[in-house]
Amino acid sequence: MSGPNGDLGMPVEAGAEGEDDSFGEAEYAAINSMLDQINSCLDHLEEKNDHLHARLQELLESNRQTRLEFQQQLGEAPSDASP
Repeated sequence: MSGPNGDLGMPVEAGAEGEDDSFGEAEYAAINSMLDQINSCLDHLEEKNDHLHARLQELLESNRQTRLEFQQQLGEAPSDASP
């Protein structure tokens, strides 16, 4: 039956435990390095996304201004628009 922490209470060979720890540390180091690279890539993508968002906001505002100016021109001189 398992103990309070879910362990089965089975004995572990003394030599095998030391080998697993060193292998686990190498795995953890490799995973940590990969996670650092992923984090760096995500940071770069976030910066690019923020830059694109700012540029799109500028474009949207520019288009709004152009549309308003165009509507004002149409309202001021409707006879110029007709053929």
